[in-house]
Amino acid sequence: MKENYPQKKYIFNWKGAFALVAGMIAGTSLIAVLNVFSMMIFKNNFQYQDFYLMVVNAAGFLGAIFAFDYFVVRPQTGKKLNFNFSPTNFGTYLLVFPMMFGMMLIAEFITAQIPISGPFFGEYYAYFSKMMEQMTNDKATMIVMAVIMAPIFEEIVFRGIIQKGLINKGTKPGVAIAISSIVFGLVHGNPWQFVGAVLLGSVLGFVYYKTKSLLLPILLHAFNNLCSSILIFYGNTESFADAFKVSEWIILFVGIVLFAVFYYLFTRKYRVHYSEI
Repeated sequence: MKENYPQKKYIFNWKGAFALVAGMIAGTSLIAVLNVFSMMIFKNNFQYQDFYLMVVNAAGFLGAIFAFDYFVVRPQTGKKLNFNFSPTNFGTYLLVFPMMFGMMLIAEFITAQIPISGPFFGEYYAYFSKMMEQMTNDKATMIVMAVIMAPIFEEIVFRGIIQKGLINKGTKPGVAIAISSIVFGLVHGNPWQFVGAVLLGSVLGFVYYKTKSLLLPILLHAFNNLCSSILIFYGNTESFADAFKVSEWIILFVGIVLFAVFYYLFTRKYRVHYSEI
């Protein structure tokens, strides 16, 4: 008679963190070295091409995921790293997207309270704004990076690897969601995006914990980035308040109502339970 042994689960600890960082450095360094060879042999510097930013970004995340898989997951479990991308029923989408939008509005209000002038924040904001402007002026490149690449790679790393690995380790789900969200905010490297990333990351982490599928966090992340991209491209702002010429307090009120109502429905009236794949 065949016995059913409990499936081994990978955990996230300092070794996992080191693997992610080292893998990202190795991936981006590889592209930089290849570009140096291109400059030496073909006299062609791809660094100023729009696609170069996408390649570097992809190489960094793929390097991080590969390193975590090869040096952490396989030694711990004997199996390859895999994720559940199963779709959920349509009713779930009708609940989580308004909930996410509500948190987007709340995050906008809180972020707006962070100063953008003064001896410290003024210089930092000017530097950050200039850096963002210099990244690329190509709308197609930014859409691909922000709406497709970032949601997929970042959700795999921050929710699929860090949050899930912490929960597998025995960390309380709320603490694991908070840690992954804070790390998600810190890697953005500035206080304005930090606030939004932590708040929105908490929603993404919560949805992932409830559904056990990375598909919904990826779609919600893409939805947030798509809204930001549209506001920037067509409204020259990232603010819904500025785009619709309404008070920040109205934005906050609408955000709280949306988030509270659909959070309640999602957690109380419409319980979602899925088994891990």
